[in-house]
Amino acid sequence: MKQVLAFDFGASSGRAMLSRLDAGKLTVTEIHRFSNDPVSVGGTMYWDILRLWYEIKQAFYKLRQSGEQIDAVGIDTWGVDFGLIGQNGKLLANPVHYRDSRTHGIPEEVFGTLPQHEIYRRTGIQTMHFNTLYQLYYLAKYEPELLAETDKILMIPDLFAYFLTGKMRVERTNASTTNFLNPETREWDTDLLDTLGIPTRILPDLIEAGETYGTLTPDLAAEFGLGEVPVIAVCTHDTGSAVAAAPAEGDFAYISCGTWSLFGSELPAPLITDASEEVQYTNEGGYRGTTRFLKNIMGLWLIQESRRQWIREGQNVSYADLEREALEAKPFVSWIDVDDPVFEAAGDLPARVREKCRETGQPVPETRGEVMRCIYQSLAMKYKHNYERLTRMTGVRYPKLHMLGGGIKDTLLCRMTASATGATVYAGPAEATVIGNIAVQMIALGALSSWEEARRVIAASTPLAVYTPEDAAAWERESLRYDALFRKS
Repeated sequence: MKQVLAFDFGASSGRAMLSRLDAGKLTVTEIHRFSNDPVSVGGTMYWDILRLWYEIKQAFYKLRQSGEQIDAVGIDTWGVDFGLIGQNGKLLANPVHYRDSRTHGIPEEVFGTLPQHEIYRRTGIQTMHFNTLYQLYYLAKYEPELLAETDKILMIPDLFAYFLTGKMRVERTNASTTNFLNPETREWDTDLLDTLGIPTRILPDLIEAGETYGTLTPDLAAEFGLGEVPVIAVCTHDTGSAVAAAPAEGDFAYISCGTWSLFGSELPAPLITDASEEVQYTNEGGYRGTTRFLKNIMGLWLIQESRRQWIREGQNVSYADLEREALEAKPFVSWIDVDDPVFEAAGDLPARVREKCRETGQPVPETRGEVMRCIYQSLAMKYKHNYERLTRMTGVRYPKLHMLGGGIKDTLLCRMTASATGATVYAGPAEATVIGNIAVQMIALGALSSWEEARRVIAASTPLAVYTPEDAAAWERESLRYDALFRKS
């Protein structure tokens, strides 16, 4: 019987989960959970990467205390961000957080050299100012001395794997979020980087999900009380792990619900067309060379940051309180475009929701419940629009919509999504990212024979909640009003 350790890092927290395959079902036990708090210094927002490394080590210490042994380790995190490794093999600086403001306006600078259309056609990736391409362009132009000292760039999960093994590789599903991976060849687009003056010597070799970075260094193996345990490259981008865990067969659409909502489908090959470029659908890498054809949507961040603001104001409100208050508020009063850049930054998000409603001539939500109702229904309406776009672009009418990740605990959002899209929603697993991480490790170790078997095991291990449309006609009517307010959303 194989047993593995999975590290899953989100934008606000992380956890280490111990898993074994027993009687055709995965059992998962949390051994360590911790917060992931960014730190702002001198006007720059950083990831506290050494603190996160400390938490990884704490998980291994707890594992040692438990007396459990493991056969492998896997790590998944968010995408786009990276660490820079110097010629001496050391981390040169704390990785900068994708919500930092340094890349505001950088895509427009890049488009002066290389048109947006060409970049999309070469990479198939949605233009977002914090994509790795624009972060590196910023460094090449404004901090060239830092890149001059850099030997290799490592995405965040690859950076942790380097700390554990001493081996520098970048896993392809996360590499695809950089905006400079060729989606057809699945290799670095070095010509693109050369054109923009970004040194290609800093690019490490690529590794497939399911391959091994290396084993724990002898010093760490001794420190943790373990042998030469392999560190396996899972789908290291958390959405890649989540989609790998979808308990689905045949054609399906999905929403990976977390700080971001990733809405899309799993395709056998990239889909890069005039239509996909117009609506900025992205082609990210998936397990076994598949394509995650999806749209990044501002997700539970809107709810999370609103709650943080109310807590800062002394209102000790829970997510359950907010869901209840939203349900009690009158529906279909006011709308926002959840992808409006004004909602990206931390701070007083409820005030920005009110201001946007005021600017668009709508009733201004005053109470917490009214603000939350506006956010919930605006998210569901955005899902509806992307469901329809996805159907048009792929030519497939998806009868099943799988909602994955922690956001499915929010039953109001699941209900609204079913009603807005008119699709049957299958919610689960809530721990999709970590389960996808575990599944790839188990396949690599031979405990599961195939991805198809893994998905069957996940389905047998995970209870799914099913939501059917309740008031689809009302959502169709309201869609017209939403369209009039936000025609380009």
